[in-house]
Amino acid sequence: MTFNDLNLNKPLLNALDELGYTVPTAIQEKVFSVVMSGRDVCGIAQTGTGKTLAYLLPCLRQYQFSKEKLPQMIVLVPTRELVVQVVETVQQLSKYQNLIVVGVYGGVNTKTQSAEVLAGVDVLVATPGRLIDLISNGSLKLKNVKRLVIDEVDEMLSLGFRPQLTRIFDLLPPRRQNLLFSATLSEEVEALLDEYFVNPVRVEAAPAGTPLENIEQSAYAVPNFYTKVNLLELLLGRHMEMNRVLVFAATKQLADDLFEELKGRFLDHETVAVIHSNKSQNHRFDSVRRFESGQCRVLIATDIIARGLDLTDVSHVINFDLPDVPESYIHRIGRTGRADKRGAAISFITEREQEYQAAIEALMNYEIPIRPLPEELIISNELTPDEQPKAAFKALPLKPTRPEDGGGAYHEKMEKNKKVNVRRDYEEEKRRKYGRPIKKSRPNN
Repeated sequence: MTFNDLNLNKPLLNALDELGYTVPTAIQEKVFSVVMSGRDVCGIAQTGTGKTLAYLLPCLRQYQFSKEKLPQMIVLVPTRELVVQVVETVQQLSKYQNLIVVGVYGGVNTKTQSAEVLAGVDVLVATPGRLIDLISNGSLKLKNVKRLVIDEVDEMLSLGFRPQLTRIFDLLPPRRQNLLFSATLSEEVEALLDEYFVNPVRVEAAPAGTPLENIEQSAYAVPNFYTKVNLLELLLGRHMEMNRVLVFAATKQLADDLFEELKGRFLDHETVAVIHSNKSQNHRFDSVRRFESGQCRVLIATDIIARGLDLTDVSHVINFDLPDVPESYIHRIGRTGRADKRGAAISFITEREQEYQAAIEALMNYEIPIRPLPEELIISNELTPDEQPKAAFKALPLKPTRPEDGGGAYHEKMEKNKKVNVRRDYEEEKRRKYGRPIKKSRPNN
């Protein structure tokens, strides 16, 4: 099947032709007719299988021009990077349509985005928090919304957006079409479907956790952080086909540490870039732009980018650290091998990460091949503070004290501390001391 076999209009077909798209992916083919029927949809597909076009094509096919300046379609996504990419995709697909798309997200001036929305918008792409901001300040009216799309909903819920989503559902017109797309179907996603969707049709392109067939997976068993750095440097120097490499680190601190190590080993500092949620908005956009344009060969990232960006032509994904959530591994490696191209995913696994490896392999029902370490690899003995063995202190048992046994805070007072409030007889005390009572004499007048 080609896009010509779908019920697409000429403007969309022309746009797809210019973009070089001819054959729909499995999720695009399965979802199209269901969305066109007007039913609520729950689409389950792995990252990198074309979910964005799967919901945009039928929605744009049914778009009808309106003189009103209010949005007919809202797309909710978890990150600002994904807002930008969905907006760009809508602009490309609607090149031959009279349609205005606006993207809004946090971290920038609200007034600028409010002005854009008030000027008129047909398709609004937003993060949940900023959408609530625009509704609250009166910039956005939802009465004309016919379709709501929630993309990467499992990631959105894991980031704590459930209260915002609930409020948005309550504010939207009751008669609308709901489209939900996710890589996994968790209990929280199920609860959202049961509460707000009307008999949704579930469309699944591939079972969750199934590794993509066009991605070659492999792994190396390495002892520590600095050996991982040496191995990454060695692979980059040996394999020139690793021309656009996405490297995933477990934490923001590890991402920064790896960036500093690699930056010091390459004469061209522009070879490496790093991106995570602590970086400024301009830094994040600039790093992604340089990576996409080929100016930057290696992009180091945390998992925020695994679900928030649609990077093209990623030659290799390096799991510098394995994720503790098995599904995150699937999302990571889905950054390469997209659009029927071949890709490669390489993991560096320490002894403490072997339990993560076992969980990932159980989810995929696939054993990741382990490669022998290169002979010229320098095995480092240097350990990071986190890798250094922790000193073990012997825990001494505490002997319980009981008031009836004495000891501890409960003990008999010393004699001098046994004070009792009594009335003193000074005459009797003098008699005992001097043999007679001593009386004060009156002074002579």
